[in-house]
Amino acid sequence: MSQNTTSHIFYMGELRTRATHLQSQNTIFSDAPKDNHGKGEAFSPTDLVATALGSCMMTLMGIYANREALNLEGTNIEITKYMGENPRRIVKIGVIINFPTNVSTTLSEKHRTSLKHTAKTCPVAHSLHPDIEQDVIFNFN
Repeated sequence: MSQNTTSHIFYMGELRTRATHLQSQNTIFSDAPKDNHGKGEAFSPTDLVATALGSCMMTLMGIYANREALNLEGTNIEITKYMGENPRRIVKIGVIINFPTNVSTTLSEKHRTSLKHTAKTCPVAHSLHPDIEQDVIFNFN
């Protein structure tokens, strides 16, 4: 393997994979979804893509929050993936970002605007094909 290799993916059979992040040795599994010949017992590859968008958004907002001395602990994201056919692909990712009351009451309007911009311009958001709709809702409770 190359020194710059990010991960190693092993096919386990029965439409399942085990992916190991080489730097940390953390492992994730994927399984084909039930509607595409799998058992749906783990994230599907397209679930991972959609989930990566939310994870990237939260990570970038966390970097912004650290720089601004804000605490976003407890903030959570709900991801909904919408699939299309012919070809089978992700057509939309719904993202709902929920800021708990104890967090949202500490955020100025400037911080809220910056958090929205930061989330929507994360690297994964920029990496997804422009045909994939990214429907992002921010709930400042």
